[in-house]
Parts: sequence; structure tokens; C-alpha cells
Amino acid sequence: MTSLTYPEVHSVGSLKAMPRTLPQPTPPPVTEATIRCPQCGHQALERMPENACLYFYLCTGCGERLKPKPGDCCVFCSYADALCPPKQAG
Repeated sequence: MTSLTYPEVHSVGSLKAMPRTLPQPTPPPVTEATIRCPQCGHQALERMPENACLYFYLCTGCGERLKPKPGDCCVFCSYADALCPPKQAG
């Protein structure tokens, strides 16, 4: 039987081992949010569409038609306690 020999290992100061990190699973998007009317303060728990932004929302308290604030994509991003699923996805 032959024995194996291994080459001599030298340490190199400039090389560093990279830590191994596993990709973290992306949490599922939040699909329900409480939307609050800026006119009357009425709050309602609403289901958010997962693949689209909701541009208009009719308040069930006072009937006010809400639309997004400038710079927001939908009424959930403007008036709810959670961003819409497309924004959550990035």
C-alpha cells in the first residue's frame, strides 16, 4: 500500500476566508391591511390585491373616494398600516 503525501500549506496573510451565508427565504407578502380614511378617520380591514395596486378606494364610513398621495402607487401605500404586496416584493 502506498501512502499519500500532501503538499505543505503556507498561510497567506492577505487571503481571508469568506463567511458562508445561506440566502434567507423571502417572507410571504402581507395581504391584509387596515386602511384609515383621512376625512372621517374610519378604519377598515381590507384585502390587498397581490399582483396590482389599488388606485381608488371608497371609504365605507363617509363615502369619500380616496386616491394615492403624490409619489405613492396606491391607496394602501398612502393610508394603510402596510405597503401593497408589489412594494413589499421590492
